[in-house]
Amino acid sequence: MKILRTGPRGGESPAALLPDGRAVDLSGVLDAHRPWSAEDLAAAGAAVRSGDLPELDLTGRRIGAPLPRPGTVVCIGLNYRDHARETGAAIPAEPVVFLKSSSTVVGPHDTVLVPRGSTKTDYEVELGVVIGRRARYLASAEEALEHVAGYVVSHDVSEREFQLERGGQWDKGKSCETFNPLGPWFVTADEVPDPGALGLRTRVNGELRQDGSTGDLVFGVGEVVRYLSHFTVLEPGDLVNTGTPAGVALGRPEPKPYLRAGDVVECEVDGLGSTRNELADA
Repeated sequence: MKILRTGPRGGESPAALLPDGRAVDLSGVLDAHRPWSAEDLAAAGAAVRSGDLPELDLTGRRIGAPLPRPGTVVCIGLNYRDHARETGAAIPAEPVVFLKSSSTVVGPHDTVLVPRGSTKTDYEVELGVVIGRRARYLASAEEALEHVAGYVVSHDVSEREFQLERGGQWDKGKSCETFNPLGPWFVTADEVPDPGALGLRTRVNGELRQDGSTGDLVFGVGEVVRYLSHFTVLEPGDLVNTGTPAGVALGRPEPKPYLRAGDVVECEVDGLGSTRNELADA
């Protein structure tokens, strides 16, 4: 099942996208502004299968982030072998964990704002993992996958100077406004049989910059969720960004092609759709 939210920012309503491209209204089934549990999604699936939901015309309607605002956005750094190599970092022995403000989450076609004073705004396509069941102290990667509700294209925009050169934690280069476009839809886990075999790509102004595969993950989806559950409690609706493959501006030769106002960034993951965001000055 593919779920999206459509409508003006703050006034989105949920819908399901059918295999034939039609959309049906889920506003009577899912709360558009509260994180969804596995039980909520099961009810939505049953409603879609009933065939009784009203059809929804998406023509001319804004597509918002496909999830209600998550309580927590947890991110994994240096989680692709090729990305670690391009940045000169060692392959981590354990997942590198940082947080991103949930206020960064915007729609798949919304404008991304280059922060004031920024000279090193960067792109990062990622596989986003959505939690469906409360996860704490999980015993195995297999058990952890049972707590995953589904997957989404996530664009972890980063400001590298803020992240790496201004002291403190990475978070300050990750939590600027609009720095996490999501979408266009959320795909339930049953439609993604192997999250470790998905292609990811980024294009900037039409030029292919990233072309990787989740097969290159240092720590796979199940292991990431298992690991995180020993340090924090993951709640339904939380988002886990699993890392980015090689090709980011930070890892390229000088002059590094950091983003500027007017640039257009497109991120895609096999089977999950694509985001397209134009940049503007904050």
